[in-house]
Amino acid sequence: MAPRHRAKADSLRQQALSLEKAIRRIVRANDVQSRAVAKQCGLTSAQLVVCRGILELGEVTTTALSAYADISAATVVTILDNLELRGIIERYRSVADRRIVHTRLTDTGRAIIAGAPRPLGEAALTRLKALDAAARRSLVESAAHLADLLERDAPLAAAGSPTQPLDGNGGTLSAMRSRTPAARRPARPDRGGG
Repeated sequence: MAPRHRAKADSLRQQALSLEKAIRRIVRANDVQSRAVAKQCGLTSAQLVVCRGILELGEVTTTALSAYADISAATVVTILDNLELRGIIERYRSVADRRIVHTRLTDTGRAIIAGAPRPLGEAALTRLKALDAAARRSLVESAAHLADLLERDAPLAAAGSPTQPLDGNGGTLSAMRSRTPAARRPARPDRGGG
């Protein structure tokens, strides 16, 4: 292998190792925060995110919650089953279309959510708030791009992939913004079907 190609391969290998280490740190921090959330309010992080979705979206369908939380519909149904057994949410059929099932928080659920911590954690939110707006935007875009890289079913030529530029002049940041969690949320008035 020529020295230039070897240096490039070593650089890529080092970057991959550094990325793997950073991902392990993120996963570990998320696990620690999830345990703290569960200890404080009795909900897993996924349950808390679903409940916050119900709180923000109002009486909502499983499909809309799935899009909001970026969790599969089957997993959302399992989470809702557990929350319903515990009296945190209730589900009911739409009067207009009996095929549609809506979900709403009970008084117990609203009380739990009112006292629940943010899934990201107060310390992380405080550090995030300390960043300037451009740094926060860049962090969110990079995290969304990393998630896209890690998803198994993501197309190879996804926005910001090595075949497309990631930055400013003619780059694909606007395409990436359209795929961030906030952009994937369903519109508030159309609470979705299913």
